[in-house]
Amino acid sequence: EARRALIQYIEGFYNPRRLHSGLGYRPPLEVLDEWFDNQSVA
Repeated sequence: EARRALIQYIEGFYNPRRLHSGLGYRPPLEVLDEWFDNQSVA
């Protein structure tokens, strides 16, 4: 019960699709995908 409540709280607080002003009004997942795409493999 407590675990379920905690997960629901976190998912409600941190919405990965919400636009963030610090990321140029883009969702965090989009920024993360772009970052991984730009990484070069050594």
